[in-house]
Amino acid sequence: METNNKEQQTIDLGCIVQTLWENRKTFYKVWAWTFVLSCIWILPQPRYYTSEVQLAPEMNGEDVGGGLSSIASSFGFNIGGISGQDAIYPELYPDLFGNPEFIVGLYGIQVTTKDGCLSTDYFTYMKAHQKKNYLTWPFRWAKKTVMECFEKEDETPRGQVASDINPFRMNRKDYKLMEDVMKKINCAVDKKNSVITITVKDQDPLVCATMADSVKKHLQDFIIRYRTSKAKEDVVHYQQMRDNAEHEYDMAMAAYSRFCDSHQNIILQSFQSERDKLENNLALKQNALTAMETQLQATKVKLQEKTPAFTTLKIATVPVKPAGPKRMLFVLGMLILASTIKSYLIIRKFIL
Repeated sequence: METNNKEQQTIDLGCIVQTLWENRKTFYKVWAWTFVLSCIWILPQPRYYTSEVQLAPEMNGEDVGGGLSSIASSFGFNIGGISGQDAIYPELYPDLFGNPEFIVGLYGIQVTTKDGCLSTDYFTYMKAHQKKNYLTWPFRWAKKTVMECFEKEDETPRGQVASDINPFRMNRKDYKLMEDVMKKINCAVDKKNSVITITVKDQDPLVCATMADSVKKHLQDFIIRYRTSKAKEDVVHYQQMRDNAEHEYDMAMAAYSRFCDSHQNIILQSFQSERDKLENNLALKQNALTAMETQLQATKVKLQEKTPAFTTLKIATVPVKPAGPKRMLFVLGMLILASTIKSYLIIRKFIL
């Protein structure tokens, strides 16, 4: 019987450690260069801040699932969104932040930097007052030059002020600006309790907090307009009907008064018949006016019921410390990465 002897290769850890120790001076040079280059790259990188707002929306509509929704929420599911009559329920709120019309509606918000040197609208701030790492300028210039060689000139005029931006048709640069704004604003909804968390990132702490609070109000106004649009139309409709009924009542009252004033001390049957006719018509107009007034008040009550309420669980505050970039962690990560690569290049003859 033939037996195949397989050579077992073992890795001598002691030899590897000794080899690394003998090359320690090489590591010193690698660490020094990595530290210097990492600092040169990360220090000019603009700092950014984050501000957070939390909302608890009012849930309207009857739950057809009854207690089933409560049971499902305990397992991390929310089936209440399909129970009411609302087409936009909390789980869909984050999708609104991808709506160009919603984002463009934020451009007119007035912002002021923390140092007070700049006070303008958010569109101008994002367009002309964003800090960038000057070391990346050659890469941006090269990318722009290459893209211009392949892209056709955009004939759509670029907006100069916030009111010029048409979300239906935007210039390529305006569309890129809108995408940058979308990256700075994030909305998340907890499926268990429908708590809405809005997070805004910006280079200035005061602008960051201002935008977080403004985005919260913008979202509230958007949802209120949606939830009350039908009820507002009903109020306008019944208000017009009530005004018409009042006008007809006033005309009937004027006709009845003129007839009575011009036929005093007359006891003819024809006069009494005409007076009764005018009086009955006046009573009908009064009943119609009363009915329209009642309906109008009921519609206003319904409008108030349809107006959702939002409870602010966490207000926007001006951040004290920047959220990033984490400069020390970046430098440390680069040192670890450089050490790993250099170690592999030194000991690869032992493991290959």
